[in-house]
Amino acid sequence: MDPIVTTSLTVSLIAISVIFTVLVVLIYTIKLLVHLLPYEEPPASKPTRATSQNSLVNTVTPEIISVITSVMATHLKKSPQEFHITQIRPK
Repeated sequence: MDPIVTTSLTVSLIAISVIFTVLVVLIYTIKLLVHLLPYEEPPASKPTRATSQNSLVNTVTPEIISVITSVMATHLKKSPQEFHITQIRPK
């Protein structure tokens, strides 16, 4: 065989050997770390204000709207037919 072909094959085999050796070392390092430092799930976070607002908006029923309308009518000293509630936004 030509010495150039032999040299190129030798360099290729050395490169492949180094790559796979490094990969094997990485695999076993990761396995060791997983064994020594297992994953701990973070504690569940409390619902945020946006989550509680979304749940409040989803639970608004026609009965609640009628109660709000009657309270607003009493407070404003108007009849409930004089205004119409179109949107309820919790603070």
